[in-house]
Amino acid sequence: MYVIVGLGNPGKKYEQTRHNIGFITVDQLAEKHGIKINRIKHKALVGEGLIAGEKVILVKPQTYMNLSGNSVREVISYYKIDIEHLVLVYDDIDLPAGKIRIRKNGSAGTHNGMRSVIFDLAEDGFPRVRIGIGGERRMELADYVTSGFRKEEKEVMEAGVLRAVAALECLVEKGIAVAMNEYNRKEETSAEEKVKENRDQNDR
Repeated sequence: MYVIVGLGNPGKKYEQTRHNIGFITVDQLAEKHGIKINRIKHKALVGEGLIAGEKVILVKPQTYMNLSGNSVREVISYYKIDIEHLVLVYDDIDLPAGKIRIRKNGSAGTHNGMRSVIFDLAEDGFPRVRIGIGGERRMELADYVTSGFRKEEKEVMEAGVLRAVAALECLVEKGIAVAMNEYNRKEETSAEEKVKENRDQNDR
């Protein structure tokens, strides 16, 4: 069994903002596999289902980003899963928009939601899928991450979310090592290039 947690902020105000790309990705994964994330448990919205024959628990903490660890700790305690089967999905300001990176473990970096999770769990040995939201920024960081996507960013971010969904499916079905090898490849085509390729094909 895997527990997949998307990080974000609850409420309509934040629904389509950069900081909520974790929520957006988990919602896409749920929709693809017919999983309803509609039960309130452990300070979170929770849904259960199957991906590649494996039971998964999809979680969207409702504590606000900076207290995400409170919810994640309760989920882990309740389901009693191995820490290696907890997967966090969240935004990364240090990655270009639409890029994804998978890691087996590591520090929180500058992400307050991840800092909260690592603090509450007292360990960082769990996989994570980071989705880039970096780019041109003309405002304070806090304002930038809670703002919506510009028109020119939307296609790139949609491609990044779809790639993150595929990476999560691969991780559940084949394990973290295969997922990292497949989705962290140096020769990876950027999300922007893929969008351009699709446009070129459609124009032919």
